Amino acid sequence: MADRIQKIVTKLPGLKSVTDVWKMADRHLARGDAAFLTDLGIALAGAYGSDAGRIWQYRSVFDHLLRLLATTPGPGNVAQALRLVSSAEAADRKLDRYTASLLASSHPAEELAVAFTGNATEELRACLVHELVLRGVGVTETPAIAGWATSLHWRHHPLGWLPLALSDVEGQPDLPSYSARGGSHSMPYGPSANRRVGVDAGAHVPSVEETTTEAAAKGIGAAVANWAEESNGRVEARVFDLAASLEAESVPSALLALGLECLKGAGKTFSVAACPPGQAWRVLFAAASTGGAYNSGARGAYGRLAAWQSLAGLSGAAEGSPAEEVEARARECTWYGFGADTKWFERVAWDIGLAVVRSERRRLAVLAATDTD
Repeated sequence: MADRIQKIVTKLPGLKSVTDVWKMADRHLARGDAAFLTDLGIALAGAYGSDAGRIWQYRSVFDHLLRLLATTPGPGNVAQALRLVSSAEAADRKLDRYTASLLASSHPAEELAVAFTGNATEELRACLVHELVLRGVGVTETPAIAGWATSLHWRHHPLGWLPLALSDVEGQPDLPSYSARGGSHSMPYGPSANRRVGVDAGAHVPSVEETTTEAAAKGIGAAVANWAEESNGRVEARVFDLAASLEAESVPSALLALGLECLKGAGKTFSVAACPPGQAWRVLFAAASTGGAYNSGARGAYGRLAAWQSLAGLSGAAEGSPAEEVEARARECTWYGFGADTKWFERVAWDIGLAVVRSERRRLAVLAATDTD
C-alpha cells in the first residue's frame, strides 16, 4: 500500500487530469477503506503542501480526499478526516476552518463528538462548536461537546466571545451546502425591497461632521475586510455626527450630502430601504463567511464573529461589549439598505450598502462594499 501511495505522489505533478485519482479514492471509500484516503492525503501534503500555490494537481486531489471523508456519512469517516487535517503535514488554520464547516454540514453532533475527545486541534474544535451553533445544534446538550465548549481554558480564543446559541438577530443563517464534488451558497446582497424612496428635495438635513476613526472603520468593515484583502473589493466605512436629530424622511438626502465615495454621481434618486437588524446581520454574515469574487471567506465560525463585529461597529456598541449588549444596541438603531448605479459599485453580484441611524438619531454610520471578478 505504501508503495502504491508513493507512486501516486511521484507522478501527480505530471498529470494532465486527476480524474482517475479521484475515482480511485471513491472506490477505496466505497469499500470502507477510509484510511487509504487519509494516508494518501498526508503523503501528498508532506510532498507538495508548501508548493500548493503552483501545483494545481495537489490542490485538486487533496480537496477531493478531504471532501469525501468529511461529507460522507459515518463516524469512521469523521475520524479519518480529523486525522488528515490534524497531521503535522497538513495542519493549517484555514484548513481547520474549512474542515469544521464541511463536517458540521454533513454529520450529526453525536458523530462529531470524537473531535473533542480525540485527534483534533484546538482551532478546529473552536470552529466546529460555532459551525454547529449556526446550524441550530444545542452544543451544551451534547455531553462530549459541552464539556469542551463550556470550559474556561479556551475563553482566550477569539471565538470564545460568541454565544453558544443563536440569538434572535441571527435567526436562521443562510449556510453553504457541500458534497464531494462541490458546494453552493446564497448571496443575500443589495437593498431590501420592503420600501424604496427617492430624495425629498424639501427634507431637512442637519449639518454633519465626520468622526470616523481608524478603529471605528476597522470594526464596521470587519465583515467585508476579506473582499479588499483577498479579492478585488473596495470598502467604505464611515461615521458622522449630526447637529440635530435625523428624521426618517431625511435619510436619503442625508446620505447624498455626506460626500460618500460610493454615492458620487448618484443624482437625485437611488434605492434606499428600511431593513431590520436581522436582515443586515445576514448580509454581513454572508459577506464574511463566503467571501467575495475571488476568495472563500472566513467560513461559518469566523464569519459569524466578523458579522457581529460589524454589527457592533455600525450600532456604536462599546468595545468589548458582550453579544447581548451588541444586539440590544442594534435593535435601538434604525437600519437601512441602499444602492446606487454609480461607478464605485461594480454592480456584478457583490454590492452592499448599509446605513445606521443610532438610537439618539444624531449619529449615522455607513458601510459600503463592492467586489468584482
